[in-house]
Amino acid sequence: MRAFGANHAGRFGDWSGDIRFDPELPEQARVAITVRAASLRMDQTALTNRATGPAFLDTTTHPEIRFQLRSLESLAPDRFTARADVTVKGRTRPVVFPVTLRVQGDTAQMTGGFSLDRGAYDIGTSGPWNGMIARQVRVDVSLATRRA
Repeated sequence: MRAFGANHAGRFGDWSGDIRFDPELPEQARVAITVRAASLRMDQTALTNRATGPAFLDTTTHPEIRFQLRSLESLAPDRFTARADVTVKGRTRPVVFPVTLRVQGDTAQMTGGFSLDRGAYDIGTSGPWNGMIARQVRVDVSLATRRA
């Protein structure tokens, strides 16, 4: 996230998911991820407090962020286009983004990323903070799973 003239990083530490993927049938992939919004930690404590507070994520009223994969289209070995819905603060918006997915034995590793317009989710859109923080927020995902 770009704020106050600098880039800032954050990480959600508490999430759960149901991931179903067969490398032979990627079009049948199913992914549902739930993130505990209050688990966000930014690179500065003051930013964490602001980001999880009422003007931004409002984690007391909206404790969860949801990600629901709608489709996964194969582009090349290990490369896909993902289409998903992201729900933040009760607002659901579609995202489309490139994904790299490597499967070795019982382990799968996925990386990808997309940008969200925080205004589309009513995140920090009023008050003096609106002009100090970039509208586009980059979301990078790195996930490793093991076969159940």
